[in-house]
Amino acid sequence: MEASSRDIGGSTMQTLIVGIGALGGTIAARALRAGLPVRLAARNAESAEVLRRSGLRVSGIGGEVRADVIDIAAVEDYGKGDQFDLILLATKAQDTLAVAPRVLRLLAPGGVVLPIQNGEVARLLADGLGEDRILGGFSNLGATMVEPGVYEQKNAGHLVIGELAGGVSERIDRVARTLGRAIEVKASSNITGAIWSKLLINCSVTTLGALCSQTMRQYMKTEAGKKVFRRTYEEALSVAFATGTRPERLAVDPIPPGWASNVAIEQRYESWAEEIIAFYGDVKPSMLQDFERGRKTEVDFINGYVVTLGRASGVPVHMNATITDLVHQIERGVFQPARDRMNDLAAQTCQPIRGNSI
Repeated sequence: MEASSRDIGGSTMQTLIVGIGALGGTIAARALRAGLPVRLAARNAESAEVLRRSGLRVSGIGGEVRADVIDIAAVEDYGKGDQFDLILLATKAQDTLAVAPRVLRLLAPGGVVLPIQNGEVARLLADGLGEDRILGGFSNLGATMVEPGVYEQKNAGHLVIGELAGGVSERIDRVARTLGRAIEVKASSNITGAIWSKLLINCSVTTLGALCSQTMRQYMKTEAGKKVFRRTYEEALSVAFATGTRPERLAVDPIPPGWASNVAIEQRYESWAEEIIAFYGDVKPSMLQDFERGRKTEVDFINGYVVTLGRASGVPVHMNATITDLVHQIERGVFQPARDRMNDLAAQTCQPIRGNSI
């Protein structure tokens, strides 16, 4: 997408990127290389100083870029004189809920906050801070942080953004045109449905792979893996429908064959599962990387979120609840990711949930 960065109110769309990890660092480097007026916010002054000295470097898909001179400070060092038209939140989900209220004071009149985390972070922020200032969004951009300031882009991914209330808007178009100079941005008129489609993948592909320390392609070679994937996915999809959400097609159709008719069409289902494996099957789960680095995961915003809404809606969510508890136990060091985990989970499956309507 090509456009001038002079979008909001006829002046430059000043942007703050909060969180300079794998995703935030990759976007920041490409935005700076594209000439966008971008400033960065790190977790603390020490992290800011490290990045100020090193600059940013991205390699991998999309080509190598460097940003040797960056304007960066700790979040708390930004003050009332700093005003931004767009604040992109690229921190972990739990950190985003904490930092978002602190950066609202940095918004210029008419400015917006764009969280790009997994799960329903945007909805939680909008409910607490006001939908007029929060956009919906998430990332399909794969990147890893080799070390602070050094990143590798793993795919030709993109951001998906939209109004939480649905439909299209001028401000979504503005943000998409501006960020589109650095990375691919897609606007959705059903961002809640799109977020849920990504959430379905996170619940089943990412979390399950983390628990058994395998890729989806690996665990789907076993009958246990297939059973647990199906149960986890269908529980989450039932919750989506129960809350009035129609998942949006992303890489594949989010609704398995036979769902609406309540009749399993096994051959078509297997082909549908193979489509998901083709897109996501060889990706190392980001949650597994959290386990390896001893970091808190985002499971409460993924499977845990499904459990919370499912219980409130009267939808059975036993598998997602069990998975959420297992992740918490691994975080505490009670268990480790193990390849036989799928066998334990498969023993708890029963007849798959079927949706009666869409």
